Amino acid sequence: MFYWLMKYVFLGPLLHAYFRPRPVGLENVAAEGPAIIAANHVSPLDTVLLPLVVPHRNVVFLAKAEYFQSWKTRWFFKGAGTIPISRGGAESGPALQGAVDGLKEGKLIGIFPEGTRSPDGRMYRGRTGVARIALASGVQVIPAALIGTFEAMPLGAKVPKRRPVEVRFGPPLRFDPPADERVDRELLRSVTDQIMEAIRKLSGQEHVDQYASEVKKRLARGESR
Repeated sequence: MFYWLMKYVFLGPLLHAYFRPRPVGLENVAAEGPAIIAANHVSPLDTVLLPLVVPHRNVVFLAKAEYFQSWKTRWFFKGAGTIPISRGGAESGPALQGAVDGLKEGKLIGIFPEGTRSPDGRMYRGRTGVARIALASGVQVIPAALIGTFEAMPLGAKVPKRRPVEVRFGPPLRFDPPADERVDRELLRSVTDQIMEAIRKLSGQEHVDQYASEVKKRLARGESR
């Protein structure tokens, strides 16, 4: 109830009026059944505008378990149906079991494979958690790209600017686990890279073969990219 009230009564109408988000390829998101939406991540706005343009589904995101430890944020993330994952284990099987269980229940789960927001609007290397979930669950992965959210509110901005936003959805991808059920690093990297390339084609972003989190750490130390 909290999710739908925020989407259609309180927050959603304001966001629609301000950003006018426009979906493209929404027919690629099935009206029911489990699936993963894997998107680029360039702005804090991504987590609210992506589900806003999917009118017929509740998009459930993954979030760090720390958000559930403080009362200041716990109520919001619980109300939104967010699935907690443990810090430092975002790419491990146990940490992502909650996502697999959610998919078994028929949920539509949203994931940002880069793991953190881009510091400069470019696309960075994807973490393999999305591949683990896709292979473990066998559900389709829908690539998505948010266009205009970086210009509206880049990393570090306090107040969003009024910019048109477009959310593009590509044809679903499906990855079957190997016959011997052996999921190794090479397979995980291959699946992740295929998903990231599908997202990049939708977004048109420049690709950087580094993890965004590592670039942010260097920038925080005053080092160059």
